[in-house]
Amino acid sequence: MNKKEVLEIKRRFKKEECTFTRMCGCYVDGERNRVVELEETFLNLEDEEFYKYLEIARKVLSGTIGNNLLELEFPIEEESVGGRQQFLTALRQSALQNDDLLERFYDLIIENYEYAGNYLILIFHDAYDVMTKTSDNNKLDESEEVYEYLLCAICPVALSKPGLGYRADENRIGPRIRDWVVCAPESGFIFPAFTDRSADLHSVMTYHKNAKEPHVEFMEGALGCNARRTATEQKMAFESIVKQAFGGDEDASREVFYDIQQSLSDMAEQESSDDEENAPVVLTAENIGEIMAESDIPETAAAMIEESYRQEFADEAPALSHLLDTKAVEAAGKIKQEKELVQKVAVLEQQLEDTRMLAGLPETEEDAPTGDIKTYDVILRVKPEKASLIKSQVINGQKCLVIPMEENEHAAINGVNTTV
Repeated sequence: MNKKEVLEIKRRFKKEECTFTRMCGCYVDGERNRVVELEETFLNLEDEEFYKYLEIARKVLSGTIGNNLLELEFPIEEESVGGRQQFLTALRQSALQNDDLLERFYDLIIENYEYAGNYLILIFHDAYDVMTKTSDNNKLDESEEVYEYLLCAICPVALSKPGLGYRADENRIGPRIRDWVVCAPESGFIFPAFTDRSADLHSVMTYHKNAKEPHVEFMEGALGCNARRTATEQKMAFESIVKQAFGGDEDASREVFYDIQQSLSDMAEQESSDDEENAPVVLTAENIGEIMAESDIPETAAAMIEESYRQEFADEAPALSHLLDTKAVEAAGKIKQEKELVQKVAVLEQQLEDTRMLAGLPETEEDAPTGDIKTYDVILRVKPEKASLIKSQVINGQKCLVIPMEENEHAAINGVNTTV
């Protein structure tokens, strides 16, 4: 599923567009016991409940594709009789009307979801009449197919925060009564995936609120798919690879990491396109090697990074956008500006020193002469090693000071560069 397809489904989660036929759920406590189950005809819900549940459904399709939203493919064995894909297909076809299948579904989640607390399992059934679209994306009143799907949300249930409130039964201000509140989904999925505006029974789109620590056991145990790493996990792994190549030298590893990020940013700008249908740019170990070859990175460290990268991402090479760290690029830009500023200051200080030397000015106030100030017609300011080489000589009847000069040496008279 690409961004357009996700948004097409998500736009339906509004009061006027929503066609959820049924919603079921199971409340699970911290000891994995079922507390209560619910079954509702969704469109018959009171408005307050309707909008709250709809908001939960929308969250399952929120975030960034490749990071919060990961599309997983079912292994062949899971598409056989008794496999997870076959089970989800049967549950979808039942339109959530089969109690035995629902019980099995709840057990499947409870057995394969690690969460230290209470949570609510919600599952929605919908049938979307997919309208034909013209080449310019205008809809026609013709149906291509009916996309029948399940949407699942797993929501933590937490105690409300303690505080003070008005206790009407006692007519006083006192401790607020704490109750259990359903929070935004932590995980979820939509099955089958909506690919090319059609049902893809071989894939499922999963949702992970925490991209740093997604529920791998949910992807593998409950859905029977091979887990994929989020973009955040890939980015963290890549940064760790660079750090390990430099041992404990954090400054060196940070500088190299910033250099690589700047190269990735430049590459992303070159590859950028307004066409969202273009396949994302994938970075192989060879690509990383080429990037480092263009940078001033020690060969030993570069070889270690490339080999570690090859091993770390042997199963799936990450997309360029997954490794690009915009914060690191910004930090690298600031450091570059600071270095350029330091260099400019150094140049200005040198120019000031040269001018002071040519004008015969003292370096500090302490060096300034005291008493009567004498006026000289000629003031020389030379490097210490040149002072002993200066000689007085009469040339053509005039007394002259002779200063030997090498071919690669330069002189300035009254601040003006002079070719000797």
